[in-house]
Amino acid sequence: MTEDAAVVDARGLRCPLPVIRLAAAARDAAPGARLTVLATDPAAEHDVPAWARMRGHVVVGSGYDQAAGTWSLTVEVRDRPPAA
Repeated sequence: MTEDAAVVDARGLRCPLPVIRLAAAARDAAPGARLTVLATDPAAEHDVPAWARMRGHVVVGSGYDQAAGTWSLTVEVRDRPPAA
């Protein structure tokens, strides 16, 4: 987790809730903001990067704390192109 990232605590939540919580936080975030999702659902390891790619954001960090059983994935919010 990076120090300048806002935390989205999704520990204890199952798929798709970690991504839904992240999407809600990203909606209100300015371009360049970083959001770190904390999740215990192993699906988050794949779901968060897939969501970021589909939305034009970038995963800038990830890790797993084995002792806590928690994934930490940091996404940088990017400016989205205008809708066509």
